[in-house]
Amino acid sequence: MEADLVLAPVDGSDNAAAAFEYAVAVAERYDAEVHVLFVIGEEVARPLQDGVIDGDTVAETTMAAVQPVQDRLGGTDVPSTHSAAHGYSTERLTQHPGSVIVEVAEQLSADFVVLPREPVTGDPEAAIEKAAQYVIAHADQPVLSV
Repeated sequence: MEADLVLAPVDGSDNAAAAFEYAVAVAERYDAEVHVLFVIGEEVARPLQDGVIDGDTVAETTMAAVQPVQDRLGGTDVPSTHSAAHGYSTERLTQHPGSVIVEVAEQLSADFVVLPREPVTGDPEAAIEKAAQYVIAHADQPVLSV
């Protein structure tokens, strides 16, 4: 197998951070780049869509969640990029964390996806744990759910 890009969805939860360690290992093994995708949870997406919070606040939240995993890459030779996506939408009922991860994986032509698996821990920051089964079932890429 060859891999040039590993997609690592994160949401600020401990389980996503633990799964990110596996994404780094896969990237190191295949000399690949890691793309960190911050999935914005419902508790942020809804107020943003309703105009209760502004984009700057969301950007700060995103960077606060992405920075620790980006820092983890500092001790490696793994190149990385990052982006954010809404895991929920009040206008598009079919938009959920799983569909967003699959869509971004396709858009980026990712070769591998690593994300935390279910069950849900009850962590209020966890937006992507519920997505594992959906991503495994619908992604065109190999998926490691840890």
